[in-house]
Amino acid sequence: MIKLSSCKPVGDLRLSLSFSDGTTGIWDAADLLGSKDTPLIMPLRDPNAFAKAFIDNGPLAWPNGLELAPWTLGGRSAQASGGLRTLRKDTNRGEACHASRLAP
Repeated sequence: MIKLSSCKPVGDLRLSLSFSDGTTGIWDAADLLGSKDTPLIMPLRDPNAFAKAFIDNGPLAWPNGLELAPWTLGGRSAQASGGLRTLRKDTNRGEACHASRLAP
């Protein structure tokens, strides 16, 4: 099972992500955060709240309870289903997890 191994903020609603399968990239959360008006999604439109992201034993999570499975963000299993569209090759690897948004 592919897990998220690191993340760091790289803009308002973008994260630099690394996965246990070696995949790395930039994930832009703008589409996700703009597509749903739910109690868990709406607060994360604030870059300060979004920046509180952390890794919870593999999934990307926030203190408000939202968790996103790694295969919805990227990794080889997502690549097969086209889930890497929002990721691009990232030369900055590793580092602590917190969140933000950038363009691909």
